[in-house]
Amino acid sequence: MHPKDKAAIVTGGGSGLGAATARRLAAEGAKVAIVDVNAEGAEAVAKEIGGIAAIADVADAASLEAAFAKARDAHGPASIAIACAGIVRGERIVGKEGASGLDTFRKVVEVNLVGAYNMMRLAAADMAGIEPGEDGERGLIVMTSSVAAFEGQIGQAAYAASKGGIASLVLPAARDLSSKGIRVNAIAPGLFGTPMMFGLPEHVQESLGKSTPFPQRLGTAEEFADLVMTFATNRMLNGEVIRIDGAIRLAPR
Repeated sequence: MHPKDKAAIVTGGGSGLGAATARRLAAEGAKVAIVDVNAEGAEAVAKEIGGIAAIADVADAASLEAAFAKARDAHGPASIAIACAGIVRGERIVGKEGASGLDTFRKVVEVNLVGAYNMMRLAAADMAGIEPGEDGERGLIVMTSSVAAFEGQIGQAAYAASKGGIASLVLPAARDLSSKGIRVNAIAPGLFGTPMMFGLPEHVQESLGKSTPFPQRLGTAEEFADLVMTFATNRMLNGEVIRIDGAIRLAPR
């Protein structure tokens, strides 16, 4: 499915991996809706690419439903939906003051995993009504996992669980939606240059980049977007979680 003239939705599209993906889809001719909790970021990217912005909390059903309705009214039902919204919060299970609270774990799982499922269910419902194309294809959903799903580090229990949930969700979702001609995949990035990473001191960024076997640098958001395009244009990619990590395997800390 080439993105040209297709409607697309990118959650978390106001910055980082999502913004690069939105730019790439727009450059390929897609009509892109940026969904983000950050109004300023969403509106800036939407203006840049000639798309629309919809402000929403991906973990909230009513909020995301309203965002999808806005996108649908502007561009029609989306054939391509990319879930990039996510947060990172670290906390040991047992810290200096005893057991961790539940709030951090719950919040990370709600945004990263429940938010991705929320996007998927709404996108799939819209895609199911689209006229099928070649091979009966109606839509593509790509979610964002992480190498932390497989090698979560100390303090990453919540983040790793949320991203592991996405990795586990892909195959049953792809099977579930296969009768409707909808493909479901996920990307598991390694160490990438995102706003969170760029907030670290430059020497720390360089050190992290050099920990990647090859190439010895941080991945770029544009390389993430390249993989989204590969998923879009190759219909045999379905039910897959693909690592894009330069062969890194995370150490315990």
